[in-house]
Amino acid sequence: MKIWRNGCVFLAAGLMLSGCLTTQDQLRMERDMNEMKRRLADVERTTVSLRQGPGDIQGRVDTMGRTQADLQVSLDALRVDLQSMSGRLEDTRREGGDVRQELALVRDDLSLKIGALEDRLAALEKRQAGQAQNSPPAAPQSPQAAYERGVDLIQKNQFVQGREALEGFLRTNPSGALAVNAMYWIGEAYYGEKRYENAILQFQDVIQKHGEHPKAAAALLKQGITFDTLGDERNGRVILNRLIETFPMSEEAKKAREKLAEWDRRR
Repeated sequence: MKIWRNGCVFLAAGLMLSGCLTTQDQLRMERDMNEMKRRLADVERTTVSLRQGPGDIQGRVDTMGRTQADLQVSLDALRVDLQSMSGRLEDTRREGGDVRQELALVRDDLSLKIGALEDRLAALEKRQAGQAQNSPPAAPQSPQAAYERGVDLIQKNQFVQGREALEGFLRTNPSGALAVNAMYWIGEAYYGEKRYENAILQFQDVIQKHGEHPKAAAALLKQGITFDTLGDERNGRVILNRLIETFPMSEEAKKAREKLAEWDRRR
């Protein structure tokens, strides 16, 4: 039968394309093909029964005609689907080729840029190595300069760097004229870092080891303020009153009286 031959042709074409289609399209095509096979089998059975006996010939012919018409519609729909899928596959192949070409260009461009940067870096390292060999050794920093550098960093709110610089200064100058000042400023650095407990201990170290030194008054003042910062006004008052008793004529004692009055007003 002609309709059978057409069905076989489209079935063969569908099988050839099925290797390129996605899994979802393959499943749909297989369902369509199975349905066509079923309908073709119905046509064959109708044809065989028509040949085997007279019966209601006209009814069987009508049934076979309707089946053939349905099958033809299915074949036409399948043909349209196959053409659409072929077009999509071709577009995908073409787009994939364009993307691969663009990626290859980007890769080559990046390779060139990386190579240029590596060359520049190598040249810079070589030049720096040559300069290091030719430059004279740096003169050792004086204790005064090392101390001033640490204090300057702390006053610029670079607390960690300043504290570390002064700690290094104390390791090499533990008993110099500036050692007590360096100890005090380390406490100031801890306060700036908001490490208040460390600041209190550092100020206490100054007070205990150098109680007669003028910097002890500054340590007492800042220690009292630090206690208040932690919410311990009671100990803060004790420290400030001790400062006033020990160094009554000092500038720090004046500031302590002002601070106590300020705390009284906030009650």
